[in-house]
Amino acid sequence: MRLRALLSALFIAGMCSYSWAEAKVSVIYVYDNITTVDTFPNWFNLDPTSDNIPGVSTERTYKELLKGKKSRTVIVAVIDSGVEVDHEDLKDVIWVNKGETAGNGKDDDGNGFIDDVHGWNFIGGAGGTHVDDDTYEITRLYKKYTEMYKDTDESSLSKKELVKYAKYKTIKEEFEKTLGEAVANCTQYEGIYSGYLENIAIVEKVLGKKEGISYDDIKNIKADEAAKAVIFFAGWEGRDVPLDALAGLDGAVDYYCGQVKHAYNVDFNPRTIIGDDYSNSYEKFYGNNSYEGPDASHGTHVSGIIAASRGNEIGMDGVADNVQIMVLRVVPNGDERDKDVANAIRYAADNGASIINMSFGKAFSWDKKVVDEAVQYAKKKDVLLVHAAGNSSLDTDVENNFPNDTYAKKKLFKPKSASNWLEIGASSWENGKVASFSNYAVENVDVFAPGVDLNSTVPGSEYRAMSGTSMASPVVAGVAAVLRSYFPTLTAEQVRDVIMDSSLKSDTKFNKPGSDKEEATLAELCKTGGMVSLYEAVKLAEKTKGKKKIEDAVETIRP
Repeated sequence: MRLRALLSALFIAGMCSYSWAEAKVSVIYVYDNITTVDTFPNWFNLDPTSDNIPGVSTERTYKELLKGKKSRTVIVAVIDSGVEVDHEDLKDVIWVNKGETAGNGKDDDGNGFIDDVHGWNFIGGAGGTHVDDDTYEITRLYKKYTEMYKDTDESSLSKKELVKYAKYKTIKEEFEKTLGEAVANCTQYEGIYSGYLENIAIVEKVLGKKEGISYDDIKNIKADEAAKAVIFFAGWEGRDVPLDALAGLDGAVDYYCGQVKHAYNVDFNPRTIIGDDYSNSYEKFYGNNSYEGPDASHGTHVSGIIAASRGNEIGMDGVADNVQIMVLRVVPNGDERDKDVANAIRYAADNGASIINMSFGKAFSWDKKVVDEAVQYAKKKDVLLVHAAGNSSLDTDVENNFPNDTYAKKKLFKPKSASNWLEIGASSWENGKVASFSNYAVENVDVFAPGVDLNSTVPGSEYRAMSGTSMASPVVAGVAAVLRSYFPTLTAEQVRDVIMDSSLKSDTKFNKPGSDKEEATLAELCKTGGMVSLYEAVKLAEKTKGKKKIEDAVETIRP
């Protein structure tokens, strides 16, 4: 799920309260004035020892361990919301399909996709159209099972059908609960928005101005006609009343009411834009080659963390220095669909990617089997998958988070989970502690990596700080890319093991995500009990004998 960031998350502080943790959705936090980001805009690349900043030691690694060594170009597929391929800090690292001639309307390389020069958009339609808003997976499942069981007599069902019926009842209960919450939030924010418009108009009229209005201005208004407005803005005491909060309120209305209009609307179906046969999970050839989509902020930010051009003295530096980003658009404003995820994984594996970053997730799955098969396919192609653990402060050993590395049909695959998979939680610049929003799990989360206030690329050749496991995952994808670039005989599974085994352990206790009272150590929050370190990973990689035979490929070597 890619949720559009609410740029003014605290715009109604003092008027009402809301806990993001209670929402149990993947919210990307955006901050504009963070001291740490301003002072150390590249903090995730810094070193815990020499810089006293809990990054992954990228700069130290290049200076001390990789200086003068050769590397091979590595393709990293970014399955996301789209990427601005001509961004000033990304244009030189975007993958170019050498077998395709741009703009000739032909499938030159015979892979089934026409003019796929930089990747593919699996949620695009004819004439460059796009799926923007989409439903949540729970909405689709609720509709599906309601059509199957709405008027069913439970006593007439077989044991096999009773299992599905029990799933329907669980989905029905959760759907109706979350839909009700969305309706309540929509109503609440529409009311606040309407009240703001009404009362700021009164204030502007009484004061005779529209700019530079402070709380003191409002508090000192004596006119009877403004009494209501004075009461309305009482929550702003101690700070100026930001007139641009209107934009934040507008965004909140769009977000929460958009959930009602689109995400939880069983009758909303944007899939007609694509024109595929959605009932066929194995259909491959649909979509278009428009890589950016209507909102590429998330995918562009993720790509910059992995591979923004290093040393060009503009913007910021990505983790990896010899990478090409393959763009695969799959994630709408809503939940991604399993069919598209599976096809994107297969496309990446077939077209040369050795790492796939997946900064998305959801609580329900429509067709996990087709995704599992794609993951297994990627494993056979020696592709490493790096996935964000999610931002709901949940224990994913208990709560579902899809996609994941555990196969639904365990008898089909051995081992029962994917050995080419890394699940990443988010850590903070503040003493390296686990981010309050990050999901965690002793079994299902492998390691933590920087994911709070990461400055990276966004559309318009601009830069912004964002937070989320969505940001932590590409940090690790970048680390993996460095390892696969400088140590090309390492297999995907070996790279995974190196990253996990070299993670920095700590016995320090932090607040458990979602709690301001309960504490936990890293060992109680992830499988390795550690934070990712490129420096330590390179040192371990140097001692690891690779299992992969590499044919000479001089053209991919950069000194």
